Amino acid sequence: MLFLHACKGGVKNSPDVSGIKVDTHIERFDRDYFSLDSNRLDSGLKTLSARYPYFINDFTANILGAGLMNDTNEVLRSANRHFFTSYYQVYTSTKKQFDDLSAVEKELNSGFRHIKYYFPRYEVPKFISYLGPFDAPGAAITESAVAIGLQLYAGQDFPFYTSVEGQQLFPAYISKRFEKAYIPANCVKVVLEDIYPDRSEAQPLIGQMIWKGKYWWLTSRMLRETADSIITGYSSKQLEWCRENEGTIWNLLLQNDHLYSTEPAIIQMYIGDAPTTQGFPSLSPGNIGQWIGMRIIEAYIEKNPSVTPEQLLALSPGEIFEAAKYKPR
Repeated sequence: MLFLHACKGGVKNSPDVSGIKVDTHIERFDRDYFSLDSNRLDSGLKTLSARYPYFINDFTANILGAGLMNDTNEVLRSANRHFFTSYYQVYTSTKKQFDDLSAVEKELNSGFRHIKYYFPRYEVPKFISYLGPFDAPGAAITESAVAIGLQLYAGQDFPFYTSVEGQQLFPAYISKRFEKAYIPANCVKVVLEDIYPDRSEAQPLIGQMIWKGKYWWLTSRMLRETADSIITGYSSKQLEWCRENEGTIWNLLLQNDHLYSTEPAIIQMYIGDAPTTQGFPSLSPGNIGQWIGMRIIEAYIEKNPSVTPEQLLALSPGEIFEAAKYKPR
């Protein structure tokens, strides 16, 4: 029971979404691209253009960095060949791991049924997977699809992540989340950020905490059976520490008089990726402000259980904070 609580704080008031149909099949651009004849990459890319008209320009412009797909684009030829030869070995070394994405598709299906339930006007996009480069996002919204960058889900022990170059890009506290299990949550998060863009930059710390806390809380509502460790990116030990020390965390925020600070350095202490939170024990995770923000959201929902996610998004951080009466022990 303790383990289950640590993984997920219960599945409460889950709506019936069985009648909602969404298509979360992942189109495998990565597989089709690296299956091209390496001696005929130019014609192969044209073939992919016909099959993936909604993604090809995202690929050539944003992944290859070579501009839009057209017959006069001379830069594209060399960029295409360089990319293919550079990442072909990455593709072959991860091919078996990513051969079957049906479990990911199933979890996406549940998540996007819930998104459609709570946001009925939202049009569920296509889903497409690509591979490389390593500094490209693991999930991103394009004009027509959610693009899944498989290069960031190869497992935390993947050789590139543990290399000197990989560690410079992604320290271990980040690459520990580079597992296939994170794909659905990351896809849901980018969609929620698309529905409700983050405009909290001018807010004081407490406002940013609550604004960003909405994303974690909403993601947990869409993915009802996904572990809290996946939603937050915390380890189970970090989650346990947060729950056992929630009152202490809050009291330190109050004692340090940081809640209404607009100082970038203060905000950075509590929000954003970091191995731990400055001034806290080593077991504390980074981005602890977003976790407290989520807990404030949960306190608000406990007092206002009829509020829908769409209504919650319309509320300002100040309105939520005042009504939540958040007082952890």
